[in-house]
Amino acid sequence: RIFLAYTSNQISCGQREVLKFLVQHKMVDVIVTTAGGIEEDIIKCFQPTYMGDFNLSGKELRKKGINRIGNLLVPNNNYCEFEDWFAPLLEKMHDEQDEAAKQWAQQLMNNKGSDEGEIPSQDYAWTPSKIIHRLGKEINNPDSVLYWAATNGIPVLCPALTDGSVGDMMYFHSYKRPGFILDINQDIRKINDLAVQSHCTGQIILGGGLVKHHTCNANLMRNGADYSVYVNTGQEFDGSDSGASPDEAISWGKIRITAKPVKVTCEATIAFPLIVSQTFAKNVELWKESTKDCVCWANDLDKESPQD
Repeated sequence: RIFLAYTSNQISCGQREVLKFLVQHKMVDVIVTTAGGIEEDIIKCFQPTYMGDFNLSGKELRKKGINRIGNLLVPNNNYCEFEDWFAPLLEKMHDEQDEAAKQWAQQLMNNKGSDEGEIPSQDYAWTPSKIIHRLGKEINNPDSVLYWAATNGIPVLCPALTDGSVGDMMYFHSYKRPGFILDINQDIRKINDLAVQSHCTGQIILGGGLVKHHTCNANLMRNGADYSVYVNTGQEFDGSDSGASPDEAISWGKIRITAKPVKVTCEATIAFPLIVSQTFAKNVELWKESTKDCVCWANDLDKESPQD
């Protein structure tokens, strides 16, 4: 399995199209990103992000209702449109959760009278990956990375989904209608199982922080990834995980001692399009032909690809 991890700025900028290419053609198997990597992808389906400058005054931009991401500009109205779209969907997901919880409670009561007295699976709570899959289905826009992930059954993991506009909306929703459940425990099992149940894993990590550690930590569960490529500008001197070298990851068992990992110290929007052009994109038809009968784990032979 190929784990592709990227920070939110990679979606905010033009790298989004490169990432979409990989997901559209099913060239990766698991995605790990941050909250911004989710909501910025959806927001761009409504309104564009504009080129700006790193040196623009934050004070003046604030007065004009414009947010800066590096040298990119995002008007407040972009987020308002996203919130107008997401709020009714959140209500609908809450309705579905409550209905599923009622069915679970009824099944629990029915089982109490049986000899086995089994407790039914509590599968009514939403997880970040389930919400993200739903967003991809609902947006129904081929410009979206999440649309192609949902279409191709590629799981998108985001343990910090609440750390952004989605979290803001859930916060407001909790006062209007308490009780919506977001279960991150199911997703940690999901990503760890995806790593463990793989004959071989590779990880491509753009940027650092949460996405880097979450991907590496999942591969720790299988004694490390077989192949690893980091693309970031982080430095090791401060002891941060973002700047940690592949060799440090080997000491933790996140990368196998037999691996030959690579760190590309470069701004990812320069390096990654070049990497993709000379690897994944060089011969798409050959890639599809060479991987069409490939499965990551024996149990995958019995699974149907895209999920509902």
